[in-house]
Amino acid sequence: MHGSLITGLIVLLAACATPAQSAKNSDSESALEGRTSLADLYVVDCLLPGQVRQLGSRTYLTPRRPIHTTAADCRLRGGEYVAYDRADYKSALNVWMTAAEAGDAQAQTSVAEIFERGLGATPNYEAALLWYRKAAAQGNARAQFALGTMYEQGLGVPQDQLQALNWYRLAWGLSQDSLIFESAARREQDALRAQLTESLRQKDAQLDLLKRQLEETEAKLATTSAASSSARGEASTLKSLIVQIEAARAAEKQQMAALPTTREPAAADAVIPAAGDAVAATTRDLKFGRYYALLIGNQDYQRMESLRTPLSDVALAKQILQEKYGFTVAAVEDGDNAAVMQAINDLNDVVTEDDNLLLFYAGHGSRLNNGKTEVGYWLPANAELPPRDTFWVPNEFVTGHLSRLKAKRVLVVVDSCYAGLLSSEPSFLMIGENSARYSDPEFIRFKLLKRSRLLLSSGGDQPVLDGGGGNHSVFARAFLDVLQSNTSILASPELFLEVRDRVQAAAAAFDFEQRPEFKTIKSAGHEVGDFFFVPRSLVQ
Repeated sequence: MHGSLITGLIVLLAACATPAQSAKNSDSESALEGRTSLADLYVVDCLLPGQVRQLGSRTYLTPRRPIHTTAADCRLRGGEYVAYDRADYKSALNVWMTAAEAGDAQAQTSVAEIFERGLGATPNYEAALLWYRKAAAQGNARAQFALGTMYEQGLGVPQDQLQALNWYRLAWGLSQDSLIFESAARREQDALRAQLTESLRQKDAQLDLLKRQLEETEAKLATTSAASSSARGEASTLKSLIVQIEAARAAEKQQMAALPTTREPAAADAVIPAAGDAVAATTRDLKFGRYYALLIGNQDYQRMESLRTPLSDVALAKQILQEKYGFTVAAVEDGDNAAVMQAINDLNDVVTEDDNLLLFYAGHGSRLNNGKTEVGYWLPANAELPPRDTFWVPNEFVTGHLSRLKAKRVLVVVDSCYAGLLSSEPSFLMIGENSARYSDPEFIRFKLLKRSRLLLSSGGDQPVLDGGGGNHSVFARAFLDVLQSNTSILASPELFLEVRDRVQAAAAAFDFEQRPEFKTIKSAGHEVGDFFFVPRSLVQ
């Protein structure tokens, strides 16, 4: 009955790197090509030498300065780095610690990130929090945002959504009475209030039951001349339980009382305009910068099963981005690891600090367990079958370059298996189902001031469909359809909500569960910014 469906899924799931009987024999000579030069493209912790400066008649040497840059650039500038030792947190700390201890907020944030990630060892969240707080106290938005994610996930601190929101607010630069912050905070407060109310109701019921049981037990003890030790023990246990529950109930009552009461706006529609109105009112005085896109599509693989849709995904994406949104587009089709890595590296010479970059990847994806965590990879056209990862492009390479890039706003769109592994951060806490607020001029104005490093993935840590959308994957079909039909300024959270619903519905038709994810890439320097698609028809 389901034979044809199973056959279809075998084809559709080809986007994951799995052993295939038809895999071609590897060429041992080509397997060695480019290994030395590719190491130069990796982003490293580089310690630049001090500069000789003169003040009046006095000549002095400035302290050495740590930066993130490629190994080749570090050597060219006379810097120092530890080769082939990226998983050793001690060597990375040696680069940043002196500047961090001297009070440099960026260096303090880098030290905190090293402790948080662990870099081959167990994460030290307490040390990470210490350094994040030092940098956050100096107003470093990246550190403030990082503290928010740690409170949201409960890393080294009790999980606290409201604390997370407050740190996000500080990173964003919003005041406490900002409509955007109030909306998100109110949603979390309402959810917490409902949770506490239900928990208090259950504890009240438990206390009533335990107190009745205690009264009955004490009554038996009073009427029995020789009280049994078991009855006395039961009474003692009941009393102890009552004390514990009453203490927990008191703590929850105190937590409930601490929740702020906010006033609902009298007319919400008048405060948050409709999407069309917001676009007409804001496009003239908002500068979004230039738009670039690097599209990578790997379909015809040399050593593993080929895919059916990535090249058509790239072709249509290029057309829509150029014609409808005015992007300058570069594409890598069926590129080997050197071509993919070089294209990503070359972006640093193109984009500037006011620019926008869309990085799109469609192709095979895989993962390997390094003993502590799952590591994700993009698989270029010359990739070998798992577990031979010689030519695979690791997520670390991608995020390292995203951190180095000067572009203000970066959105990474990945359509491959295990795509969500590119970021271990939580999904957006401030995202909501009401998409109208994303066109609010206040929302856009604040977001434009902050750096963004965002990930929109076709799925999380699981396989995804290759076909299902005609000549496109279900994810690419949804992503491109939303962009094509859009007529206003489109914020990435709004894009995600529309894409997610379409993908889930389309995948369900194949009895397959696929749920896109939308995350920040904190380690690449996200500062609560956003990414906006602006149709050319709205550009003044």
